[in-house]
Amino acid sequence: MNSPWVFSVEENDFESKVIQKSHQAAVVVDFWAPWCGPCRSLAPILERLVAERGGDVLLAKVNIDEAQELAMQYRVESIPMVMAFRNGRPVFEFIGLLPETEIKKFLDQVAPTQADRKAQKAAALEKSDPIQAEKLYRQALQEDANHETATLGLARVLLARGADGEVAELLERVGPGGEQGVEAERLSAIHWLRRHAQECGDEATLRARLEGDPNNPHTLYDLGCVEAAGAQYAEALEKLLQAGQRDPKLAKSKVKETMVKVFHAVGARSPLADEYRDKLASILY
Repeated sequence: MNSPWVFSVEENDFESKVIQKSHQAAVVVDFWAPWCGPCRSLAPILERLVAERGGDVLLAKVNIDEAQELAMQYRVESIPMVMAFRNGRPVFEFIGLLPETEIKKFLDQVAPTQADRKAQKAAALEKSDPIQAEKLYRQALQEDANHETATLGLARVLLARGADGEVAELLERVGPGGEQGVEAERLSAIHWLRRHAQECGDEATLRARLEGDPNNPHTLYDLGCVEAAGAQYAEALEKLLQAGQRDPKLAKSKVKETMVKVFHAVGARSPLADEYRDKLASILY
């Protein structure tokens, strides 16, 4: 079928066309094979119903004869098998040739809700119009209090403008694991660093104090915390490391805890985090 919302997918582009794409729109994957009669009967119905939704749902067609590893990965034991992906994860599936009414119900489950649409619109406005983004995220959460994308988006907007009051409670709603869990952990680390820095003093005073006593581990630590709160992550990690090098006791307690928070804030598997994780290990063990 000639449609912008229906396309073939192979093993080498499944990640980009399905997993990544499912963060912007629901992607339904039709696992099929040329020799499968029910697959050939299902295909035109599924393609037409997806096309009728005008891009709210995308259809990716996977020929399991040519993508055997994908079939094994997703445990495709009988075809046709149809699996829906949202936010990088499979959420619904069915096996076999269902009546058209049942397929419509399946697609209705998969299609974005009003909360989804508002959260997606808010995400596009976070930098250009954060006030409107916050409004839309709050509207999305009124419609679906458990909407993780809106919850994280609202926490992100509030942190960006320094309104941290609601952030901790918002982040507690997001479960661990997956990309949403990683983002929640990142935002939680930023929130922790900001609150912790409030106990360390102001940056100008700390810099002046460090000039007079450049090897003082506690001043190095405090300044590192303040820099981390200001997203000066490379500078912060270096100060924290120096503090730990000068005071092994401090290294095993506050320095370790704070550096781990910075790792999450900057990206736990980022080059900067990897570099300083090894450096931290060298002074701890």
